[in-house]
Amino acid sequence: MQQTLANFFRALRAMDVRISPAEAIDAHETVDMVGYRDRQFLKDALCIALAKSEEEVGSFEECFDMFFTREEFQDRRNNESAEGGPNGAGPGESDLSESDQALIGDKELAQLVLDGSASDMAQAMERAANEANVANIRFGTQRGLFTRRILDKMGLRDLEMLILQLKRSEEDGAAEMAGRLEQGRKYLFEEARQYINRQFELYARNAGEQLREEFLLETRLGAIDPRDAKRMHNIVRRMAKQLATKYAKRRKHTKRGVLDVRRTLRRNMAHDAIPFETVWKQTKIDRPKIVAICDVSGSVAASARFLLLFLYSLNEVISTLSAYAFSGNLIEISDILENKEVEQGIPEIIEKVGFRPTDYGKSLEDFTQNHLDAVDRRTTVIILGDGRSNNTDPRTDLMRVIHDRAKSVIWLNPEPETFWGTGDSEMPRYKAFCHVAQHCSTVKDLDRIINDVLKTYFRA
Repeated sequence: MQQTLANFFRALRAMDVRISPAEAIDAHETVDMVGYRDRQFLKDALCIALAKSEEEVGSFEECFDMFFTREEFQDRRNNESAEGGPNGAGPGESDLSESDQALIGDKELAQLVLDGSASDMAQAMERAANEANVANIRFGTQRGLFTRRILDKMGLRDLEMLILQLKRSEEDGAAEMAGRLEQGRKYLFEEARQYINRQFELYARNAGEQLREEFLLETRLGAIDPRDAKRMHNIVRRMAKQLATKYAKRRKHTKRGVLDVRRTLRRNMAHDAIPFETVWKQTKIDRPKIVAICDVSGSVAASARFLLLFLYSLNEVISTLSAYAFSGNLIEISDILENKEVEQGIPEIIEKVGFRPTDYGKSLEDFTQNHLDAVDRRTTVIILGDGRSNNTDPRTDLMRVIHDRAKSVIWLNPEPETFWGTGDSEMPRYKAFCHVAQHCSTVKDLDRIINDVLKTYFRA
């Protein structure tokens, strides 16, 4: 039954129920303890071992019922129940006579089709499915392929050869037997298709969505189809949640083994300074303070949308987040994004300052005159833009001011680095006042760069 459990875990993962190796071991031990005799007891025990949230409980129950339900050969089961035992291949079939046995010889699948019980046929199909690796099914177009593979593993080719031989034979009863086997072959195909459809639901329900998400992770943010906007928002929020979980730890990290002598003595004054209670030294970990300055002109507005969505989904680990947008003039947009969802706030922001001739110099001037107090030695400044200032004064002197006040300045440019410095691009001049300047055009790039920023705050 180890293979059965392994396939069950695979089906659960396909339904977004995460199972670690340790949880898989717990599940195996659970099955060893409760056994398979009581279905409901097994279901409840495995649910406790594997499901970790209310949502996962629902997915687990759906997956369990689908995985352990056997609907194939149901009509044969019903006939067996009505007649008190196995009754042959299907409606109207009888047990094999000596003449029938002589016609089919030692062909196992022929015997199974004509005289096998429903449980015998179901077990044969399960074994064939494991040999054919049906759990690897991913696309709807593979259903026909895996149906044929299962039946071939069961011996379909030999059955088809036998049917052809019987049709050509002049023996008594050969033609009738060929007809019975042909009917049994069709019956097998119908049941195998039903079985494969259930396996597709188990193992490949989310495969298409996963492939689409993998494609979107590598797609330029400016090229995202509007139809994928909701899907992209979900991807960004999920990635941000993973980062938040990774870094949302206690702000004080105990240095085990390093005794804080003064605090230990102070705490034990009531015990005549005998150190009954020890106090260890701690390192305070400050949560990140981030200032985001985003170009929302037409060329990079899409990238700004996803950067802001990413950052505002990290509220668990970011101490302070101030956001500003510009194309010509620069405005603060923190209030808009705090009071509205980013998806609703971005159109309002773009309406106020977007789609105008870009002037980086004027925007830097607005920021330093009105918002420079937001930057101190604990602040990481993230600037998103292509650095193209329409041949206006880039005001690199103001970039120096921001650089000197901040913990770090990171410039994210959606354009490839080979384009920097071409035409009206001022990136080479701005880069001199950045701690990091990187090409950033996909959500995967955003995830990597934001992760690097958070690492600088959570080293301890």
